[in-house]
Amino acid sequence: MNSRYVVLAAEGHSPVIPQTAEIIVGLIAFSILFILLRKFAVPKFEAAYQARTEAIQGGMEKAEKAQREAEAALANYKAQLAEARGEAQKLRDEARAEGAAIIEQMRNTAQDEANRITASARAAIEAERQQALNSLTQEVGTIATNLASKIVGEALDDQARQSRVVERFLADLEAGKK
Repeated sequence: MNSRYVVLAAEGHSPVIPQTAEIIVGLIAFSILFILLRKFAVPKFEAAYQARTEAIQGGMEKAEKAQREAEAALANYKAQLAEARGEAQKLRDEARAEGAAIIEQMRNTAQDEANRITASARAAIEAERQQALNSLTQEVGTIATNLASKIVGEALDDQARQSRVVERFLADLEAGKK
């Protein structure tokens, strides 16, 4: 064993239990350290803690405000998107209706044009038929007059007589058809 411990143990002092002077010096040093820490360090810690709390609280409030603004912007965006979709649907419907009206108008115009062309063609055919009938009547009249002249043996040069003979011949032809 160490000689010092032996001496202390011999004097009656325990190495585990401190002496009274050590306790008093320790209490004074602790008190001074406590007062210094309480006067200088603790207020700085409190100020830092308060600033940190305010920063966190302000950040949370800013985050909540930003969240509310983001939600409002999203709702506004969704409303605008829905409005734009509705307007696009309305424009599509109007375009379809307008397209259908244009198609109907074109169909009517084409039908009118077809009717006009058909009527024009019928009129042209009727005019050509009438012209052919007149030409044929005239030729038949000439042939009938020549034939009647040969049969009768005299010339049928008189225009009135020729017309009567041609009309009678054509009437006989029509009566024969029926």
